Amino acid sequence: MKIIIKESLKQLIADRYLLVLVSAMLLLAIILAIVIGLSIHSSDIQLISHYSAFGTTHLYTNQWFYLFVFVAFELIVVFLHAAIAIKLSIIRGRSVAIMFTWLGIGILLLGLITAFKVVVDCRLL
Repeated sequence: MKIIIKESLKQLIADRYLLVLVSAMLLLAIILAIVIGLSIHSSDIQLISHYSAFGTTHLYTNQWFYLFVFVAFELIVVFLHAAIAIKLSIIRGRSVAIMFTWLGIGILLLGLITAFKVVVDCRLL
């Protein structure tokens, strides 16, 4: 297992564009996690956490600390996308790995937009 990880990291370091993209994605996720984490404030307001077509109530609510799930989501997405991009560069080639890394950056930005929408709506209530 150590050999596989070392070889993967060596190949990542050899491809500088992919290394810069993965590093930028990691840095962006850490910054976004900090920004989202600092924008969360405690409140007695119940937040809509998910929707379901099943059941009598279609909108389900949770406490304010449910918003920390967005921070965890950002960090999980970035580490999984980085690992998969490195693996894709080995198996499929550089272009697929670069596309997958850009997709990860897009998902991080969509997560940021969603988190800020929920946080702003929570403050307006």
